[in-house]
Amino acid sequence: MGAFLHYKKLAVVGVVLIWASLTSGTAKADALADIISNGKIRVSIDPAAPPYSVVDEAGKYAGSEVDIATKLASDWKVKLELVATSPANRIPYLITGRSDVVISTLSITDERLKVIDFSKPYSAIQIVVGAAKIDSLSKLEGLVGKQVAVTRGSTNDAEITKVAVPGTNIVRFEDDATSITALLSGQADYYVTAPALLTTVNKKNPSAALEPKIVLKTNVTGIGVKRSEGALRDKLNQWVSASLKDGSLNAIYKRHFGIDLPPEVTDAK
Repeated sequence: MGAFLHYKKLAVVGVVLIWASLTSGTAKADALADIISNGKIRVSIDPAAPPYSVVDEAGKYAGSEVDIATKLASDWKVKLELVATSPANRIPYLITGRSDVVISTLSITDERLKVIDFSKPYSAIQIVVGAAKIDSLSKLEGLVGKQVAVTRGSTNDAEITKVAVPGTNIVRFEDDATSITALLSGQADYYVTAPALLTTVNKKNPSAALEPKIVLKTNVTGIGVKRSEGALRDKLNQWVSASLKDGSLNAIYKRHFGIDLPPEVTDAK
C-alpha cells in the first residue's frame, strides 16, 4: 500500500510538472506578435461544411468562412494559411498550436468558454432537425426509434444529445459530408444541422427537398482563440466590430445565405 501511494504521488507530481511547463510556455506566448512578425495567420476551417467551407471544383477552398478568413488576413496585411480540420479537432488544433484562430462554425457556448476564448459574434447558426419536405415530423417524440445523423463533436451533437427523447437513435459521423451522405442514402432518417447546409444539399440534389422540421436552438458564432491570448482576442474584437459597422460581414453572409445577419450578431456588445 505504501509503495502504491509513493508511485501515485510521483505520478501526480509528474503531471503537475508537465502542466507547469506547458502553461509557463503558454504564458510567454504572444500569438498576435507572432502573426505580425511572421506575416501570416493560420486559420482552422472545416472543408467538409458547405456553404461555410468546402473544396470547390477547382480544388480550392471556398465558402462564407473562407471569405471571412480571407478578409481578415487582407485587412491585417498578412498571408493566410488555411488549416483543414474536422469539428472534433477544431479546438485541439488551436490548443496545440497548429492554428492561430478558428473560423469554423464555432458556436460560443459555456462549455467551450471553459477551454478557449472567443471574439465577439460574427455570425449565427440555427440548430434544426432536417428531413424531406414530405416528412410530417413536428415534435421530438417523432424521433423515437429513428436514426438521427449528427456530426460528432459539434454543438448540434451536444444539443440533440441533451434534448432527445429516450429511444432516439443518435448516429454520429466525423464530418458534415458523411452525415449528409447518410441521410441521402437512407442510412439515417433525420439530420441535425444548420438550415444553410440543407439548402446546399437541395441545390446539388433537388429531389432531396430537405427542410427544417424542428428548431432546437439559435447559436452565435465567434472566432476561437486560446484563453491566454488576450491581445489577439482584443484585436479580433476590434476587427469584427469594424467589419460589422462597415457592412462587409453582412455582405458575406447575405451573399452565401440570401438574408441579413440576425440582431443577435449585429446588436451584440
